[in-house]
Amino acid sequence: MEKTLKNLWYNYQSELIFGVLMVAIVMLSSYLAQFIPDQLYDTVLTPAFNVGTVTAAFTCAWITFRHVENIRIRHIWGLALLTWGLGDLSYLICYQIAPLQLMNMGAEHITGYELFLGNLLGWVMVLYPTETLRPGWLTWKIVLWQLVPMTALVALDYVVPFSLRLLIALYPYVLLALALTNIHKYRQWCEDNFSTLDNMDVQWIIRYCIMLVLIGLNYVCICIGSGHTRAFTQQWFVIFMLVYSTEQILYRQDPWQRLRAVPQEEETTDTEQPFDAYKEKLEAWLEREKPYCNPDFQLMDLRQVLPLNRTYLSQLINTEYGCSFYQWVNGLRINEAKRLKKEHPEMSAQDIAERCGFSSRQTFYRTFLRETGCSPSEWFAAQNNTI
Repeated sequence: MEKTLKNLWYNYQSELIFGVLMVAIVMLSSYLAQFIPDQLYDTVLTPAFNVGTVTAAFTCAWITFRHVENIRIRHIWGLALLTWGLGDLSYLICYQIAPLQLMNMGAEHITGYELFLGNLLGWVMVLYPTETLRPGWLTWKIVLWQLVPMTALVALDYVVPFSLRLLIALYPYVLLALALTNIHKYRQWCEDNFSTLDNMDVQWIIRYCIMLVLIGLNYVCICIGSGHTRAFTQQWFVIFMLVYSTEQILYRQDPWQRLRAVPQEEETTDTEQPFDAYKEKLEAWLEREKPYCNPDFQLMDLRQVLPLNRTYLSQLINTEYGCSFYQWVNGLRINEAKRLKKEHPEMSAQDIAERCGFSSRQTFYRTFLRETGCSPSEWFAAQNNTI
C-alpha cells in the first residue's frame, strides 16, 4: 500500500497539487461571490468579465495561429479559441446592446440559448483532448455529428413539460469521457516510441481535464441554481484556462512531430535473421555507445545498428525484453545510475540524473521509485551503509 501511494505521488505529484489548488480557489471564489452587491455585479463585473473573456480568446487565438507551424492540434486549438470568442461576443452583444428574450441573466433558470451556448463552448474545449489522444480521428463530419444530440436536447427542452437542463449540461462530460477512453492507447504509443515522455501531453491532459471538469461542474451549478453571482467564478476561471492552456499547448511539442523522419529508401526491413541475432548486436552497441544517456533517444535511433522498420523494432523490444521501449530504456538508465553511484559516491542525484539521460530530477526520482521500489536517496543511503 505504501509503495502504491509513493508511486501515485511521484507519478502525479504536480497534477494532484494543481487539482487541489484549483478546487480550493474555485470554492473560495464561489463563497466570496455571495457578498458581491447586485448592482456592482450587473453594471460592472458582468460586462468587464465578458470583455475580458472575449479579449483573452481572440488574443490567444491570434498568438496560436502565429505559432501554428503546420501542427494540426494547434490549428484545432486556434479554431476552438475563435469559436469561444465569437460565442462570448454574441452573448455580450445580446446582453449589453440589444437585450433579447434569449438572455435571462440573473434569473432563477437558464434559457435555451444559454444552454446551447454553454454546451457549444464545452464541446469546443473537448476537441483538444480528443485530437491529442486520437490524432487525425476528428473530421468535419464527426464534429458536426457531435452537435446533433446537443441541438436536439435543447430543442426538446422547449417542448417537453419537464426540464432537460441537467441532462444538457452533462453532454460535454459524455464527449470528454469518450475522449479519455483513448488515453491508455495514446500513452502506450508514446512509450513504444520515446524514452522521455515529458511535455508530450500525457500528464498535461490530466491538468487540462481538471480545469475542464471544474468549469463543467460550475456550469451545472449555473444550470440548476439561481442568483446573480452564479457566473462570477465561471467567468474569471475561463479566462485563466484560456490563457494558461494556450501557453502550455504552444510549449508542448506534438509527439507526431517529434518522430524522427526516416527516408523512404531506408524503410526496408531485413527479417531474415532471428531476433536473438539482432538482440546480441543491439546490446553490444548499447554497451559501447550508451545512446540511452541522451534524453532525446527514440525508437528509430536503433536503426543506426538494426535494419528494421518501426514495427519490427517495437516488436523486438516487446518480445525480447517484455516491456515497452520507454520502460526498457529507463531501466538501462537506472542501471547506469546505480553504476555511477557505486563508482563515484560523491556524485549528487542531480548530476547522476543528467549523466544518465533523465530530462529532470523529478523524472529521475519517479522512474527510480518505479524500478527499485525506493527513492534514490534511500538506495544511495543503503549503498553507503553497505560500503
